Amino acid sequence: MIPKVGKGKQSAAKAQIELLGQALDQFKADTGRYPTTSEGLNALIVNPGIPNWDGPYLKKALPNDPWGRPYHYESPGTHGDYDMCSYGADGTPGGEDENKDICSWE
Repeated sequence: MIPKVGKGKQSAAKAQIELLGQALDQFKADTGRYPTTSEGLNALIVNPGIPNWDGPYLKKALPNDPWGRPYHYESPGTHGDYDMCSYGADGTPGGEDENKDICSWE
């Protein structure tokens, strides 16, 4: 059983991934593509030199996941145009309960 604190953090991670996904979609609408893996999510805040960039796409600084770690981002992803994950409480891929990964394609 997942403790309530863990469940709250997982819900927060899902909500942040959703919000970041909306910002990524706006970035793509303006620039014609998603940020590359090397540009990363920081491209939502600071223009890495891309024509038609019209950000910043987030109102606040780039959030870490609820466990205080950066979101893992790859583009192109193996599950879609991009993959974004929080690796949960343990900070490593895989796991169950509080350690379960929260990902953009799930």
